[in-house]
Amino acid sequence: MARRYADRGFSVVGIHSPEFESEYARSSVEAEVQRRGLHFPQLLDNDHAYWKALGNEYWPSIYLVDRCERIRVQAIGEVHADEARGRQLVEQIETLLRESANECGQP
Repeated sequence: MARRYADRGFSVVGIHSPEFESEYARSSVEAEVQRRGLHFPQLLDNDHAYWKALGNEYWPSIYLVDRCERIRVQAIGEVHADEARGRQLVEQIETLLRESANECGQP
């Protein structure tokens, strides 16, 4: 998704809130990011501050944030592109990308 929509202003940021002791080490997270071929920024949320700020209770969770910096969609659990939930998420991304930044007072 990050590459597919990058030219339209879409960004992906991974936020890793560790569950197991080994997941607190930056080197472990970086190795897994590289192994999975993830090419977008990753935030290491060791104190779960971001997790708590979002009121998150589930892993994984996907949040779509609009141009006005509002969370508009939360998808809980794994999402696969070739399944109904994946297609729905793509539609939601497309909808948000079509919205004008003008409604936020941005050029």
